[in-house]
This record gives sequence, C-alpha cells and structure tokens, in this order.
Amino acid sequence: MELENFNLSEFDSPDQSGSGAKMNPDFLMKLDKARGIAGVPFKINSGYRSESHNKKVGGTPNSAHTKGFAADIAYSTGSDGYKILTALQQVGFTRIGIYKSWIHVDSDPALPSKVIWSK
Repeated sequence: MELENFNLSEFDSPDQSGSGAKMNPDFLMKLDKARGIAGVPFKINSGYRSESHNKKVGGTPNSAHTKGFAADIAYSTGSDGYKILTALQQVGFTRIGIYKSWIHVDSDPALPSKVIWSK
C-alpha cells in the first residue's frame, strides 16, 4: 500500500517495530486523504497498539487501536485542530474523540458509528 502523507512506521506500537503494517488499509487510505485535505501535519501519537502497550497506556480492552482501526492525532493550535476535525468528517469518519491536544479517530466496524465525544 502506498500512502502519500504517511509512513507505516508512524503507526507502529512503541513495543513492536514494524507493527504499523497491521493497520487496516481502508482506514489508512481514508486518513491519508483527510491529511491531504487538512493541509496541516498529522502527528500520530498512537496508531496500532499491541495488547501489552494498550494495557500499559490504559486503553480499553477492546480498543480499535489493537485492531488497526484507530489513530490519535496531535494538534497544537485550535486552528489546526479545526482543520483536522473538518477533514476527518469530510472523508467520512464518524467516530471521533476530541481531547485537549489530540483527536482520536477510528472506523472499527464492531463499535457504534456516528458518535463524537470530548474530554
């Protein structure tokens, strides 16, 4: 798979080199398209997570990260956050969490869609 705006290594679990390859290809293609639309960098704080890393960071037991369907994207200004959020919605993401300095996005088919949350 060829991505225009990302390297798979950006999605590696910190404890498993090369694990970014476990990301869902459709999720990555949609995220790559959103990055192109947003026109701002998407710094991936968390992509794929091994079960042990997910437990270490306090992730939910059935986290979309452990299945390769999620990413947490850092932002440093409200303007960048807005651009990222808008682009994610434009490409069709419907599971989005907004935090103080990052946005969670996932497309896990096993989880409810058309939800947004903030913390």
